[in-house]
Amino acid sequence: MEIPTPVISTPPVNAQAIFEKEFMPHLNAMYNFALRLTNDEDDAQDLVQDTCMKAFRFIESFEPGTYAKAWLFRILKNNFINDYRKKSRGPAKVEFEWVEQSFSGDEDHEPAAHADLHAETVNEMLGDEITAAIQSLPVDFRMIIILCDLEEFSYEEMARILNIPIGTVRSRLHRARAILKENLASYAKTKGYH
Repeated sequence: MEIPTPVISTPPVNAQAIFEKEFMPHLNAMYNFALRLTNDEDDAQDLVQDTCMKAFRFIESFEPGTYAKAWLFRILKNNFINDYRKKSRGPAKVEFEWVEQSFSGDEDHEPAAHADLHAETVNEMLGDEITAAIQSLPVDFRMIIILCDLEEFSYEEMARILNIPIGTVRSRLHRARAILKENLASYAKTKGYH
């Protein structure tokens, strides 16, 4: 019995040029989106890398001149959801340095990997309380807040990225903002908002 050779689709000849022109300008925005979704620098980098690999692999389905950022964000969102589902069924991630420090008795310090680079990156734009409130949202609501209020996508673009109707976008956005408003009420009062 002969084993069939798998058919591997090859990107178009000008794939590299398309990738550099259409996708590369959005790497920072993709990383910021991934970081806000995962709340972990390594996971965010992995998510962006996976997204870039898939985008390059399926570049023939991208129409040059269309909205590349929305196309990339949709791939990133799908990767995140798939990873989120896998992780929710799998074992928890353990940092080796933390385990090593625990066994050596040096429990006073966090591992170097946890030196709050995340706070420096994300919290430049948002305060700790706001970042924590966004991170505490359920994934669907967190995504909609990030896409709308931080990345400034339109309702139509968000509907395409999330593959949901515009009505659902509006509904989720309304509920997410209501949860944030409730969770940040006391913080807003300390900042002079009533």
